Amino acid sequence: MKYKFLALFFLGTLLSCGDDNGTETKEELLSEINYLASNDVISNPERGFMHHWAVESEGTPLNIVSLNSLKNENVTIINRIYYLDLFKDKDLSAEQLNLITSDFEKLRTAGIKCILRFAYNSNQDESDAPLSIVERHLDQLKPIVTDNADVIAFVQAGFIGSWGEWYYTTNNLTSSENKKAVLEKLLEVFPKEIKIQVRTPQYKQEFSGNSTPMDAIVGYGTSDVARIGFHNDCFLASADDYGTYQNITEDKNYISKEALYVPTGGETCPPSGVPTSSCETAANEMSLLKWTYLNLDYYGPVLTVWKNSGCFESFQKKLGYRLILKSASLKSETAGNSNFELNVTLDNVGYAPVYNKKNTFLVFKSVSDGTLYKKPLKIDIREVIPNVNYKLNESVNLSGIPEGQYKLYLKIEDSNSTISNKPEFSIQLANRNTWDADKGMNDLLHTLTIN
Repeated sequence: MKYKFLALFFLGTLLSCGDDNGTETKEELLSEINYLASNDVISNPERGFMHHWAVESEGTPLNIVSLNSLKNENVTIINRIYYLDLFKDKDLSAEQLNLITSDFEKLRTAGIKCILRFAYNSNQDESDAPLSIVERHLDQLKPIVTDNADVIAFVQAGFIGSWGEWYYTTNNLTSSENKKAVLEKLLEVFPKEIKIQVRTPQYKQEFSGNSTPMDAIVGYGTSDVARIGFHNDCFLASADDYGTYQNITEDKNYISKEALYVPTGGETCPPSGVPTSSCETAANEMSLLKWTYLNLDYYGPVLTVWKNSGCFESFQKKLGYRLILKSASLKSETAGNSNFELNVTLDNVGYAPVYNKKNTFLVFKSVSDGTLYKKPLKIDIREVIPNVNYKLNESVNLSGIPEGQYKLYLKIEDSNSTISNKPEFSIQLANRNTWDADKGMNDLLHTLTIN
């Protein structure tokens, strides 16, 4: 009896020491994975080169064939500008409103988003509309943009002056009071998730009464200040981009910090003779100012310089975000109904972060029958900022997932339920042999056995 007691004692001691001191068990074996970065041009939502497609009042709607052809150019966004020249003194017509609604439906079908702008003319010698008409038109547009917010990437403030560029007004809309009124109305009408871009940093500073860049607490929120970004329609045209900047160094530093949270984009225009559009200069400016999109249709000679100099493809890759998997440390086996520790390192080698909220999931795909189990993650993908390693460390509860073998995937999908299951609106990570185009998810190249 004495020897039986001692044997049980030693066995209990051995088991206890193994648990308390972290003795490696089969369940704790880890796979260390190093991922290979892709060198491909990758189409991802809300970023990259865009096409500028304007339409006159009650004009021709978007064409689904033309929208589908954009995939061949790695284009996922268009700058859709509606000229409202027929309505400078009256309500928008049913035909005009139907045109806009129809366009949104086609965008959704094609897997494309738009950068939206409204204006009253495309010639500096023509008039715009008075403030009362602008506000009335925005009231008319509210239900349409609310219902179709899922396919609106960003909004350029528009409405004021020729081309909606907040200049050449004939109705005194560029006064501080009227600019503020138009911007307030835009912020009121468009859903809080949508960001509004103004033409210069000074316009935002005048509106907010503050020239200090916002921090993350404000920037990731939905206050008015957190929603105002920038579009520059004379990028690289002169030292101050034709008046875009007042104090060049200070203004650029301001935008650089703001653009951690709000988008910067636009187009080039004819340079003033200063050689500002070289590959090196353009790359440095895009990196500093965190450019997320750029017009593919204007200004042609600048784009030609980039193509002839061999940097155009680099800009295709790096405009906006370019997220990559760097490494992972993952268990190979675990118990059912336990927690699985997800330890992944991400990087962003693009010029800018993601600006619109996304929903991110760890997806378990059954090796035996292909069934998918999605587990939501807490990560805010907007926080994966350029050139800073991001540690994605989360504990994922496995309840509801049966025993078996599972391939693991990371799915970063649109936050709007209307398009969340469309792979065109999910984010593809820039790695080799990881993208599942049918499901819109990224293979972590790891198989987990749940016992």
